[in-house]
Amino acid sequence: MIMTPLLRRSAYAVSPNAMDAALQRFLQSTAAAPSNETVKQDGDTFTIALDVPGLTREQLTISLQDKTVRIASVEGAPRSVQRAWKLPASIDQTQSKAALENGVLTLTLTTQQ
Repeated sequence: MIMTPLLRRSAYAVSPNAMDAALQRFLQSTAAAPSNETVKQDGDTFTIALDVPGLTREQLTISLQDKTVRIASVEGAPRSVQRAWKLPASIDQTQSKAALENGVLTLTLTTQQ
């Protein structure tokens, strides 16, 4: 007596969403350095510009802790963004600003002396 399975699964039948997520992880891991960001210093002020097309203010989180700036996209956002920078001095949160215009996030960070 020969038994055969009623359901047949293919090893290659992967959902398109899983394939897209895998490709995005691969591309992020192989990128040497993000080319879509600029960091400039003018005295005590640092300006960081980062391209984040397709994301809104509600889909981004910015955290300032001592000398470190972290930017991340929230879960469920159309793209995944995670960046961090460490500045040479502590950041003055009251004097710092963030603006998102035309898919470019611009942070103007003032450091404390």
